Amino acid sequence: MARHVNMIDKAIIMDDQAIKRALTRVAHEIVERNKGVGDVVLVGIRTRGVPLAQRIAEEIKRIEGVELPVGVLDITLYRDDLSTLAYQPIVHETQIPFSINDKKVVLVDDVLFTGRTVRAALDAIMDIGRPSAIQLAVLIDRGHRELPIRADYVGKNVPTSGKEIVSVQLTLTDESEQVVIKEFTGE
Repeated sequence: MARHVNMIDKAIIMDDQAIKRALTRVAHEIVERNKGVGDVVLVGIRTRGVPLAQRIAEEIKRIEGVELPVGVLDITLYRDDLSTLAYQPIVHETQIPFSINDKKVVLVDDVLFTGRTVRAALDAIMDIGRPSAIQLAVLIDRGHRELPIRADYVGKNVPTSGKEIVSVQLTLTDESEQVVIKEFTGE
């Protein structure tokens, strides 16, 4: 007999205002840690890292009066699980229309989990250029790392179990603005 797996919403851990506050704090931390933003660029990891990077850039512009370049990074071909994803994976365009050489690149993603997405992003960035430093900003760090990777900037640390999924929902991609913990249930 086949077992059905469902997912239920377990808890909303961030609403739109909490997301906004977290991104504002991350923007301030980026400015502070880098002693300004003169040599900083932001690169969002597709999909939800891109609008988060854009929001951080908007906040930094409000704080510092400086418009940071924001790039879009597709890591599909750099994933170590590519053969298990699909026979013909969908590859989107990487759009980094500025030099990253000798820049401080802040990679932005929605959730840091095993670290494998970030590892793929590091490989992709190094194929594009030679930054002076690479930093990582995430909205949610949920633990369960499989690789020795940590975020420099974290919106919220959320301890989770292996049965749970952290779902970041942004208006641009999901028509709602919240972070939800979902849980697998067997029926």
